[in-house]
Amino acid sequence: MPQARKRLISLIDTQFYHCVSRCVRRSYLCGVDDYSGQNYEHRRGWVEERLLYLSSVFAIDICAFAVMK
Repeated sequence: MPQARKRLISLIDTQFYHCVSRCVRRSYLCGVDDYSGQNYEHRRGWVEERLLYLSSVFAIDICAFAVMK
């Protein structure tokens, strides 16, 4: 059963959270795909722009981020 966010996250106990997302099944987020030879490096800028936009929408601060291959 879903729980309210205020029960899941306590800013008093932990002010910083480490969030991770990854690609699976030979999907490439950025970099050069060795299998197909396609270059997805242009996506790195898209991810950064979207992350900064969403941080303003959801009123959160981003301390650091990394878009890795």
